[in-house]
Amino acid sequence: MSALGFPEPALLDRRPSGPRSSLDRVDWVLAGCVASLVTAGAILVFSATRHDLALTNGDPAAFLRRHGLNATIGAALACVVALLGWRTVRSYALLCWGAGVLGLLAVLSPLGLTINGSRSWIALPAGFTLQPAELAKVALVVVLAVVLGSRKPVATGARVGPDALPGGPGRSQVLLALGAIAVPIALVLLQPDIGTITVVVALGAAVLVVAGVRARWLLALVAAGAGAVVLALRMRLLRDYQLARFTVFADPSVDPLGIGYNTAQARIAVESGGLTGAGLFAGPQTRGSFVPEQQTDFIFTVVAEELGFVGAGLMIVLFGVLLWRVLRIGARSPDLEGRLVAAGVAGWFAFQAFQNVGMTLGIVPVTGVPLPFVSYGGSSMFASMLAVGLVQGVAMRTPRSFT
Repeated sequence: MSALGFPEPALLDRRPSGPRSSLDRVDWVLAGCVASLVTAGAILVFSATRHDLALTNGDPAAFLRRHGLNATIGAALACVVALLGWRTVRSYALLCWGAGVLGLLAVLSPLGLTINGSRSWIALPAGFTLQPAELAKVALVVVLAVVLGSRKPVATGARVGPDALPGGPGRSQVLLALGAIAVPIALVLLQPDIGTITVVVALGAAVLVVAGVRARWLLALVAAGAGAVVLALRMRLLRDYQLARFTVFADPSVDPLGIGYNTAQARIAVESGGLTGAGLFAGPQTRGSFVPEQQTDFIFTVVAEELGFVGAGLMIVLFGVLLWRVLRIGARSPDLEGRLVAAGVAGWFAFQAFQNVGMTLGIVPVTGVPLPFVSYGGSSMFASMLAVGLVQGVAMRTPRSFT
């Protein structure tokens, strides 16, 4: 039993036999994809910010250095988590989830900071900020894997009760998991941040599907997410600019110089890229800083304009390979908890990347979520790297017989 009372799976952290070390089991393809996306992000962030001297305080390389620092710290965090191993991390599952909830509560306190109309950040010393909702995603992956990953053995011929459903988690496990998802959703709703809510729903749904829960529980989760959006509308929690985003999504031609400005400029940047783009650092929209938040939420417009369909397509392929490796690691894990970790991370990355690229292309409403590993932002980088560290930890502890 762990310090918090969770059962220890028999195969959870079994070391490989023979002279082969855990480092030999690092998934270098996954690591290479992450490194490639971070490098591409650094170049794109530099291109998006170097001409805006007001944004960079006269230092064209300011955002490039910060992006590199964020990536370095994130990589160090990923290594620590991977080397600690899943057995150690899972022992602190409830502590991680509790810390995530406290962070979301702190946002709503006087410590919270409102940026671009959303109260989602905490001010830190030296001018830094932290977005607790990003780190809460990591905690949610951990606690869901622990809650849904344990199975009660059912004796042959024994009556199966609601807490020992064959082939899936018990009712109490599912209710506990739904509660773990509902609390962050409720707190993020108060910020409000609809983009993060949809990512959390996608993450939770991915874990529930792989855990083998029944369809009605999945419908309950989706209904909870939809209900949160409806509640936000009825209680008028959404800001005017957030409501305007849905208006623009329904009719992209609405007020191109006002509420539709962001999407109109993003569309111009993407369309002007053509097949091969205007060339790196040569995009007119990027050079003129016409697209707001181009180094964060709309980073995909930079690659589309400057590197065209080819460059944008290669970035999407990189994300595809990354997701394939995460799912492959999960499929080869000898225990259910490892598979659930991979499912949660894959669901998170896949939906958030789709959401970011989709809002740039105008196929989903603008929700203000970053592109993992590529967009500028410390909280997003740290959370994404920690998630990769969790997956690498699962890979490094997979016994040789399962590889």
